[in-house]
Amino acid sequence: MYESPFPIIPVFRYNAGKRFSMKKTAFYSISESLAVFGTGALSYTGIEMLWRGFSHWTMGITGGFCLVCLYRLQKKYAAKPLFLRCAAGSAIITGAEFTVGCIVNRLLHWHVWDYSARPLNLLGQICPLFSVLWFLLCIPAFSLCRLLHRMFHLKPDT
Repeated sequence: MYESPFPIIPVFRYNAGKRFSMKKTAFYSISESLAVFGTGALSYTGIEMLWRGFSHWTMGITGGFCLVCLYRLQKKYAAKPLFLRCAAGSAIITGAEFTVGCIVNRLLHWHVWDYSARPLNLLGQICPLFSVLWFLLCIPAFSLCRLLHRMFHLKPDT
């Protein structure tokens, strides 16, 4: 079997009378991650536009990052109960929200969001109410992750 000397270039091979198939390479993995990132960025920006009426470009980046994390979580722990995956997903999103919030709101003073008026908030960046909302949002997010995974890992016709 022919191997590409450049691991990021896709290798097309002919399978003895069957269709051509693309061998999975680093290029394939990068394009998969970029597609998942873009889907997360656009999806979260859209959700925020519906929820608040506006968004910020940093939320698109955060949404893309979070969906890539959820995608990998779904791939690795698909057999685990949905409740556990949603709890882990909520923790990931809340952690990303806290990290981004400390940078864009507290360090750069861009005032993208402020949870100071919410009960039990932490530095005005995260609060339990939104952690519960992230938990619930993980349910459709994991369905989206399964759909994206199927799109990238279709079995060729034999």
